[in-house]
Amino acid sequence: MFAYFSVLEVTVTNDEWVADYVANSNRLVERHGGKYLARTTNHDRLEGDRESPALRIVIGWPTKQSAYEFMEDPEYVPHLNARTAGSISHHALIEAKDDLAQ
Repeated sequence: MFAYFSVLEVTVTNDEWVADYVANSNRLVERHGGKYLARTTNHDRLEGDRESPALRIVIGWPTKQSAYEFMEDPEYVPHLNARTAGSISHHALIEAKDDLAQ
């Protein structure tokens, strides 16, 4: 069971970073207790009219701290910098709870 989810929208603008990023990100996500649940270009817009990203990614995390530790991992930071320089990326960390449940 995951307590938090990273939800990313990524559109690659320069693909020089992609192979190295993919080769290293699995191991680094797992090191911090995370798991890729989806990494796909296959997605449909059900609502809204903004431009869809090329890639959507969902990562499950056991704790909020584990997600932040991943993002700050000195081994990951160069890959993060390459991704953000070579893409348009948006990343949200979402707690797995329902604030509207009664």
